[in-house]
Amino acid sequence: MHSHNYRVSVPLDQVLVLLGNFQSEVDIGAQMELPWRLRSLFFPSPAMGACLTLSFSCDQVVNQISQGLCINVGYICELSKNVVAMKKDMEVLKKKRDDVKRRVDIEEFTRRRERLSQVQGWLTNVSTVENKFNELLTTNDAELHRLCLFGFCSKNVKMSYLYGKRVVLMLKEIESLSSQGDFDTVTLATPIARIEEMPIQPTIVGQETMLERVWTRLTEDGDEIVGLYGMGGVGKTTLLTRINNKFSEKCSGFGVVIWVVVSKSPDIHRIQGDIGKRLDLGGEEWDNVNENQRALDIYNVLGKQKFVLLLDDIWEKVNLEVLGVPYPSRQNGCKVVFTTRSRDVCGRMRVDDPMEVSCLEPNEAWELFQMKVGGNTLKGHPDIPELARKVAGKCCGLPLALNVIGETMACKRMVQEWRNAIDVLSSYAAEFPGMEQILPILKYSYDNLNKEQVKPCFLYCSLFPEDYRMEKERLIDYWICEGFIDENESRERALSQGYEIIGILVRACLLLEEAINKEQVKMHDVVREMALWIASDLGEHKERCIVQVGVGLREVPKVKNWSSVRRMSLMENEIEILSGSPECLELTTLFLQKNDSLLHISDEFFRCIPMLVVLDLSGNSSLRKLPNQISKLVSLRYLDLSWTYMKRLPVGLQELKKLRYLRLDYMKRLKSISGISNISSLRKLQLLQSKMSLDMSLVEELQLLEHLEVLNISIKSSLVVEKLLNAPRLVKCLQILVLRGVQEESSGVLTLPDMDNLNKVIIRKCGMCEIKIERTTLSLSSNRSPKTQFLHNLSTVHISSCDGLKDLTWLLFAPNLTSLEVLDSELVEGIINQEKAMTMSGIIPFQKLESLRLHNLAMLRSIYWQPLSFPCLKTIHITKCPELRKLPLDSEIAIRDEELVIKYQEEEWLERVEWDNEATRLRFLPFFKFFGPEWQVSYVR
Repeated sequence: MHSHNYRVSVPLDQVLVLLGNFQSEVDIGAQMELPWRLRSLFFPSPAMGACLTLSFSCDQVVNQISQGLCINVGYICELSKNVVAMKKDMEVLKKKRDDVKRRVDIEEFTRRRERLSQVQGWLTNVSTVENKFNELLTTNDAELHRLCLFGFCSKNVKMSYLYGKRVVLMLKEIESLSSQGDFDTVTLATPIARIEEMPIQPTIVGQETMLERVWTRLTEDGDEIVGLYGMGGVGKTTLLTRINNKFSEKCSGFGVVIWVVVSKSPDIHRIQGDIGKRLDLGGEEWDNVNENQRALDIYNVLGKQKFVLLLDDIWEKVNLEVLGVPYPSRQNGCKVVFTTRSRDVCGRMRVDDPMEVSCLEPNEAWELFQMKVGGNTLKGHPDIPELARKVAGKCCGLPLALNVIGETMACKRMVQEWRNAIDVLSSYAAEFPGMEQILPILKYSYDNLNKEQVKPCFLYCSLFPEDYRMEKERLIDYWICEGFIDENESRERALSQGYEIIGILVRACLLLEEAINKEQVKMHDVVREMALWIASDLGEHKERCIVQVGVGLREVPKVKNWSSVRRMSLMENEIEILSGSPECLELTTLFLQKNDSLLHISDEFFRCIPMLVVLDLSGNSSLRKLPNQISKLVSLRYLDLSWTYMKRLPVGLQELKKLRYLRLDYMKRLKSISGISNISSLRKLQLLQSKMSLDMSLVEELQLLEHLEVLNISIKSSLVVEKLLNAPRLVKCLQILVLRGVQEESSGVLTLPDMDNLNKVIIRKCGMCEIKIERTTLSLSSNRSPKTQFLHNLSTVHISSCDGLKDLTWLLFAPNLTSLEVLDSELVEGIINQEKAMTMSGIIPFQKLESLRLHNLAMLRSIYWQPLSFPCLKTIHITKCPELRKLPLDSEIAIRDEELVIKYQEEEWLERVEWDNEATRLRFLPFFKFFGPEWQVSYVR
């Protein structure tokens, strides 16, 4: 085909009419590629006229103009269709956006991950497009209303063109974003958080010192594993939480701090899961991996960094290796801190010096209680503060009880309510509001006692008054008689079992060992209430165990169902008469100690309790006699009449064929126990410091008791001493021996045989000039080591007012001596005589000695002639020993600063003390404490 050239003259105003709607928006030269002369038609220069004459190829121009017009006219013609498509595509994009965002939120919340940057960018772009889309929709109806000629034209071509173009561009943008929104991964694992701070009460009372001690252990002393133990509710978890949060306050250099609650039944899979979450190992796939593989994964992460693992509430050993936790060491710098109610668990976790979390001191307890009650309540009545102190005192410093009972009393503003609270807490605290929160928590410790025989022994301790100091061996005697401990094999084995049970209860924080007297234990008041609650079947059968001690009773309390009573404790009351009562066929224990007003026990009373096993009447100083009907107590095994005012024992006592334990101490009017040999099953007799002491006839009777195992006796005659010490079977039974006023009539030498069971010796106002170990004993053991122990159970020796003694060299044969007192003996020159001791080479004395007291020994010059290690020594008390210038102290021995105390009373004595060297003086001088006339302690600087 041939191209045709046309020459056209076009008025400018017609051109503008034709294409005026595109003039300002379209760059025609760029879009239609028109020749330069055509472009000049649309954008004439000022020099040009009002009419233009152009010459161009018609085919080319028409083709290019038609293409441009079709594209741009489509913005108008296709507007309705494009709007519908835009809305549809936008809905699809929003659904895709919602799906992606939901995936991101779930992974961020549950798996400790953070969103990818490209995902966040895409979500931001979608949000921007959505805003633009919504803006377009605001004018959508108006734009569609402009269209005419069935949508092929517009009443305002320019406006419709511009709107149509924005719709097309929006469609392309939506399509592009939609194609970019297909993500295989939307999040990335976040770096492990070094520590997660845990919520805690805003105000904590009384833990600052303990917190600093633990922190010092962790950061300065270098302990790898720290064990915190204490009774339930004492604040162990609170303390561990504060330790956790303290790591966030101080730059400690640890990569991660992990908190895990272990609880009573440790679940290895769950514990590994908790650790794994902190290390970002969690997830459905990892949850299904076996424990060995999970342990390996944990080890691979923790083995590359320093970590702190905090284990709360463990009840048994947690095997770190099984969990996959590297064992802490000085080399890796890692730490493990755990809390437990049992000191035994501390030992099994390889912690030999655990830290006990104790109850609050009285002032701290009162501060906490005030905070919980609130100032407005305490000001509600002038008497409330004093009553509130009494209520707080009932909690005995246990934070759990202070918190719960304090909150319970916060709304009580009538003084009568506070008085009632004291009454309830004093009588049966389990009924006090809030106790239902406290007692079950404490009961976990009871439930965790693995040996079943331990549980009744624990409950038995609740029969005693609050804060009562129970002698360990007496407690064991009760348990043996009650049948909790089998004594059929041997007394020694039964005692060992008893001490083991006490140890279990002490380490479980259910009993508290006395700090000064290790032979006594006591029970925390709130723990005691828990024990009484359990003993009554959680309050369902309160009459099964009746305990009303120190409440001023003048008669035996009224009981609805006597047949259900098994144990009854009425200690420290004012009961005057015990008369007949309904039959108590189940009653096995009756405690009536320290009823000072008790004058009379009727014949009928003993007939009503035929199954009684333990009867304790000690401390009834007004009780002058017992009825012969005591013979009706055919099941009785334990009887204590100490500190009563009886002259003679009832004849009916001889008929008690099952009686095994008889205590007759401090009976100041007792004249005779004739006929005691008829009590054929007797195994333990205690007759200390009574008017009646051992005499020749009693020695004869005692030798007839075939089952006798323990004899604690006082002697006043040298002839009786000689007869007793020549009765081998009785010597073997001796556990406590008291010699008072014994004057040696021959050589003046007291010769002691080998006494395996002898535990305590008291010698007062005796005239012997020397104490020796029997020569036959020494010769029999000549083939044995020179360190042979002849008095290996002897732990306590008290000697006073023995003016003939010059030394106590015989103590070399008491290797387990823990307490030594030598008082008012004017001729004692040395505790261990060097010349005598040299004949017994190889024996080093006082390796177990904890307490040494020397008083009014005018001639004492030496304790020992050379320094001793004294590995267990805690107290030395020296008064009125003017010639004692040198103490056998070794500057090289390791003594904890807080344990050793050297007490003295004369400043001039301290000034005359001689030291082996300056190192010894500097080592021990800080331990000296001056006790003035009023026993006020001051420290030597």
